[in-house]
Amino acid sequence: MAGATLTLSSLKDLGAPAAPSASASPAKPETPEPKIDAQGRAYATGKRKDAVARVWIKPGKGTVTINGRDGAVYFARPVLRMIVSQPFGIVERAGQYDVVATVVGGGLSGQAGAVRHGISKALTYFEPALRGPLKAAGFLTRDSRVVERKKYGRAKARRSFQFSKR
Repeated sequence: MAGATLTLSSLKDLGAPAAPSASASPAKPETPEPKIDAQGRAYATGKRKDAVARVWIKPGKGTVTINGRDGAVYFARPVLRMIVSQPFGIVERAGQYDVVATVVGGGLSGQAGAVRHGISKALTYFEPALRGPLKAAGFLTRDSRVVERKKYGRAKARRSFQFSKR
């Protein structure tokens, strides 16, 4: 085999795959199928800090129900209502989906962030084409910051007890 050269015809004889032709177009990744249940809803779980939100969305008039109460009653502060409605504003779907959510754990701010995370994930399940804008806005990333636990021999998580020289 010393001095042997390989040609395209000899590669075909060896059973090697031929080089791809120039006319073949690169395959586009197809969008995944929507994940919708029998009632026409998309479900997702959203989390932030210690809050966990179970969120269902379905086409409707834009009503938001959280733990059986109206969204404006549950999240009384305008900032929290704005946080919950952000995913719909980004994808320009305000007033097109009804939201039903149950939230447990954490405080109101963490719960609002958990509902926003759940709504964003549910929107991507309902309309997979919306994943790009929601991901670019950072709404599909779980905010994993939680309160650090208290350690023994410390006053809090990191604070030492007060030192007294005498």
